[in-house]
Amino acid sequence: MILSDDKEWLENLIPQIQNFLVKNLKLTLHPDKIFIKTMASGVDFLGWIHFTDHKILRTTTKRRMVKRIRESPRPETINSYLGLLRHGNTNKIKIKVLSKMLDIGCLTSV
Repeated sequence: MILSDDKEWLENLIPQIQNFLVKNLKLTLHPDKIFIKTMASGVDFLGWIHFTDHKILRTTTKRRMVKRIRESPRPETINSYLGLLRHGNTNKIKIKVLSKMLDIGCLTSV
């Protein structure tokens, strides 16, 4: 991942990176996996979309979490996901997870 305010500089850097990878490491860049995006759209990394002042859970990560909680609503599973949710702006999803804990009797009140 390379960050810059200068889009043209980033675009000019791609061939240099490709040349280095081919010559020195015998590797190639996958053409469908090169992205030049604005910071306003966020940086997708490790299940989160990172912005300059906050981060939110990636939609696919959120769906996977909800599916696993439905399949196995054990307190250990739910607590693990609540630990994950502490690391971002996730108040709405926390409320859903906590209400699921109430539904299955893991909590007596929130």
